[in-house]
Amino acid sequence: MFAQASTDYALVEKAIHYLEENYQNQPALADIAAHVGLSEYHFQRLFSRWAGISPKRFGQYLTMQHAKQVLAESQNILEAAFATGLSGPGRLHDLFVTHEAVTPGEYKARGAGLTIRYGFHPTPFGEALLAETERGICGLSFVTGGLPGNGRAAAYADLAHAWPQAMLVEDEGGTQTAVTQIFSPADRQAPLPLYLKGTNFQIQVWMALLRVPTGALVTYGTLARAAGQDKAVRAVGTAVGHNPIAYLIPCHRVIQKSGNLGGYHWGATRKKALIGWEAAHGVMV
Repeated sequence: MFAQASTDYALVEKAIHYLEENYQNQPALADIAAHVGLSEYHFQRLFSRWAGISPKRFGQYLTMQHAKQVLAESQNILEAAFATGLSGPGRLHDLFVTHEAVTPGEYKARGAGLTIRYGFHPTPFGEALLAETERGICGLSFVTGGLPGNGRAAAYADLAHAWPQAMLVEDEGGTQTAVTQIFSPADRQAPLPLYLKGTNFQIQVWMALLRVPTGALVTYGTLARAAGQDKAVRAVGTAVGHNPIAYLIPCHRVIQKSGNLGGYHWGATRKKALIGWEAAHGVMV
């Protein structure tokens, strides 16, 4: 279902990376198109198909100036969202998720007796590994490539490391339903259950992340306050970096207070793609 978007993303990511490296020179559309091996016409068409807007407009969403503006505009919305657990008046969290944490005993067991089904799937942001148990989604990670140790093998290794005693069963057909519901909200029939394994501190941070609405951005300091950890900003940043469920738990919406978008476990370029795509498609509510 998302094969074309995933194919488009590979070129979009290459274009965004090129813009990152050459932003001071303000490269023209022709330069970007040539870098990804397309004509101006075909690159503009591809980018607009993926993002819904032009490359130039998309680039404006990735500037520090724009990020600072969104941070400022997000404050009142976030205060309400953090206070009520809702992303807008009378509306549940925009991704419609429910969550359950493992018990202390289950945490200690490290997945013993648990069966986890997993599959690799194309998404609008490249290939991803989706893992789920009978109790909910326990992992979603983007497959990164181009560097030694990256790719499918690394994504699988991360999953196996997180649940070392679980039985991992490849089931691409079975996990497709969850992927479709995640990236195509119109097909969602019920709330998506998440099954989280982490320390109490980490889960506090991830729950706070779930209340950051689409289109909003939040600083690490604001997130720390929302999680009740005002004095643990650095530790909150570490918990954000250990988020096991990409996109659904939106750690990509956390940026530096300077307006710098910062790093991301699945690549800084992908973080920019996620933020820009949400800015193009979402309305802050």
